Amino acid sequence: MLVMCVTMTLISTSMLFAQNRITGKVQEASSRNPIEYATVALYNEADNSLVTGVVTDAKGAFSLAKLKKGSYRLTVAFMGFQTFTKSGISLSGNTVNLGSIALQEDNQMLQEIEVKGEQLTAVTKVDRQVYDATKFEAAAGGTATDVLRNMPSVSINAEGDLSVRGSSGFVVLLNGKPVQSDAATILNQLPANAVKNVEVITAPSAKYDSEGKAGIINIITTKGATDNLYAQVNVRYGLPAVENYNNGKNPLRYGGDFTIAQQKNKLNWALGASYQRNDKSGRREGDVWTQIDDDPKFMFPSDGERSYVEENYSANLSLGYQATENTSFNFAAMGGIRDKTRLADIYYNDNRFADQDPSEAFKYYNHNSRNRQSDFFVTSFDFNHKFANASKLSASVLYEYTLLGGPTFNDNQRHGFTTPVESQYYYLKERNTNENPLNGFRANIDYSFKPSKLGQFEIGYQFRSLDHKGDFLYEREQLQDGKPTGDWEIVDNYSSNLNLQRNIHSAYGQLSGEKGAWTYGAGLRAEYMDRQVDFLGYENGQLMPENNREVKNYDYFKLFPSANLQYQVTDGFALKTAYSKRVQRTTTFKMNPFKEKEHSETLEQGDADLLPEFIDLVELGATQEIGDHTIFATAYFRNTENLINRTNTFDSDSVLNRVYTNVGNSKVFGLEIGTSLKLTDWWDFYAGGNVYHQHITGQFDYDDTDRDWMISIPVDTKAWQYSFNINTNFQITKTLSTNFAFNYLSERVTAQGEDSRFYSPNLSIKKTFLDNRLAVNFQWLNMDMGLLDTNEQRITTRGDYTARLADGSTQRQQFYTTTNYVYEVDQLIINITYNFNSLKNKSKKVKSEFGAKEF
Repeated sequence: MLVMCVTMTLISTSMLFAQNRITGKVQEASSRNPIEYATVALYNEADNSLVTGVVTDAKGAFSLAKLKKGSYRLTVAFMGFQTFTKSGISLSGNTVNLGSIALQEDNQMLQEIEVKGEQLTAVTKVDRQVYDATKFEAAAGGTATDVLRNMPSVSINAEGDLSVRGSSGFVVLLNGKPVQSDAATILNQLPANAVKNVEVITAPSAKYDSEGKAGIINIITTKGATDNLYAQVNVRYGLPAVENYNNGKNPLRYGGDFTIAQQKNKLNWALGASYQRNDKSGRREGDVWTQIDDDPKFMFPSDGERSYVEENYSANLSLGYQATENTSFNFAAMGGIRDKTRLADIYYNDNRFADQDPSEAFKYYNHNSRNRQSDFFVTSFDFNHKFANASKLSASVLYEYTLLGGPTFNDNQRHGFTTPVESQYYYLKERNTNENPLNGFRANIDYSFKPSKLGQFEIGYQFRSLDHKGDFLYEREQLQDGKPTGDWEIVDNYSSNLNLQRNIHSAYGQLSGEKGAWTYGAGLRAEYMDRQVDFLGYENGQLMPENNREVKNYDYFKLFPSANLQYQVTDGFALKTAYSKRVQRTTTFKMNPFKEKEHSETLEQGDADLLPEFIDLVELGATQEIGDHTIFATAYFRNTENLINRTNTFDSDSVLNRVYTNVGNSKVFGLEIGTSLKLTDWWDFYAGGNVYHQHITGQFDYDDTDRDWMISIPVDTKAWQYSFNINTNFQITKTLSTNFAFNYLSERVTAQGEDSRFYSPNLSIKKTFLDNRLAVNFQWLNMDMGLLDTNEQRITTRGDYTARLADGSTQRQQFYTTTNYVYEVDQLIINITYNFNSLKNKSKKVKSEFGAKEF
């Protein structure tokens, strides 16, 4: 009732104003490029009081509506440009269009304009939330992942996996271009210094690719002025670890990146490269038991090292040519190497049945090292043309080649509990090698025009293809008298050949426009996908004949509608609603039907018949802007069919099998809130949170041909879950600032258990020198001081079900597993950035679209 009363009051107040409006478009005087986030302020000429203000959109456009009759003065300001002033604007029930406003560069006024035209941390638009990445100082010197963890919709767990509104299925755009890849992988290769803004699009329109059940994250890279050479160097160094967690090696953290760019006349170019070493130390504490029928429980608790060594190399080149005022071409290429090794040196000191004497426990040491490598090259070419009637045509092609691979070493020993290097005695030494070349291609063409007063109409077509081949070879070293012989034999059960081919054709139509206080959009995307998965196993150490290859085909034709609507109640208060239908297509490794041995107690297996997830999303929101403050709230409902989860099954006394499969349906309803406050001239405060209820229902069916049993497990889990992020910045002096950030993720339910809460506090202190060209940022990440449980997360699963054996009999199988991942805290890092001038980079990079998703 209170909300209704407030809303009606605001609506009634807005009716008192005549429909006076001032519109215009802001652009650079030299290049005629639109300027986004320019500050537009309107003053009453009678008393010089501030009436209202807005920031320009991505096209440089602005609109000041519902103004009283009178005479006004308008100013436009943006960092690095002279302030524009227009006086004597008379309103008497009319609309005044100021046309194009060209801002002239003025480097002498740069510092003053930076203060007056400061961007808000969060800006709400009809279909997205836009965040200023530069406000999150704890991310400086890191990657785009470190920036994203501060968004209200986004959360991150101990493994570094990102999720939006509790879902990990979302798509990344780079400067508006589709990058259909795993976000955590792509964003870990993009320096945080290159990110200007982050747009979170939770209910995308039909013009966007339908992929991504949680929506889209659009990364906007930095832009700069023309006719100048831009150069930036960034260096990052991590101080020695405060704690080593009894790890074999100390973690190393260092790296750097550089960018050189210029836009002059019709040509713009950019060249960049980066290197990052980002290790992470930690421990893994596990407790597991299994039980068959009424037999005693078999227990195998464990404890040991779990750490990561990660290196990233990348280089990129972009060339842009403005052939005419209305025609442009852009070429981009990027290549790189990513190498990530997860080390798990685990001690199993008490493996025994519950009724067995502890002195008879079977003890052993497992050295498990899993390496993932990715050598990739991706290139794209774009064409854009604007016609005389303001319609636009754009076309783009992208090709990617990625070579994925990396060995997994799984060595067990039982004598002395020393490392495998120091001991010659083993009872099991295994390795898993794989080589997975991937070829991806995308081509699209889009056309937009304005046929009537209804608004802008857009149509387009896109074709995507993926060809991913995989050879998985699992080998075991032969022993003689307990010693390795150097001869290896292939393990048939864990070796396979797998190929995936997928083609997607899609076309869309989208209408968007404005009428009075209403902003609207509606569209429809039609998509046809055909998928073929074929696989072949091993027998007696040899790949089986081709006539034994099994082929699985799946295709669909579906319509993906979308709609959004916003009503501007007053200048500062808006209501909006949206609907979007999405799809989440799975990665190749989740479709491998052959078991892979991850380490001594865990197998992993996919499902060749895995269905895509189909998602319906509805949301309703409100935004209130009061001066420099913004408050928004969005209620949403998301229904997911064919939900994919990782489930555990019983394999043997001391081994569990992880299976990726469709488990049923998920219903999520929640509320997302956020606020961006300018409390004083020196104190900014930003907070965002998301609370939601998830209910997973369905059934998990599994046919284990190796064990000759069938399992059917009902799924019915539900819980309230939440996350929140706090970020506050204090400008102590003109050149000294401090920033504190806190990220919290509550306990979440899964199909068979729950993941515990996870949180991370971070502090940074930044000092600038040489007229802001040199910046030194000291970061204290994952603050703990031995008082908290920072950077720590427990994952628990449990099962109690009946398996039907091949002879028709049944067997009750139970298991319980809980693992606590304890990762490094109190990380101290120094980040140094030097700009050779005060301008920023305008280059548009290309990113991996296919291979990164499989990494």
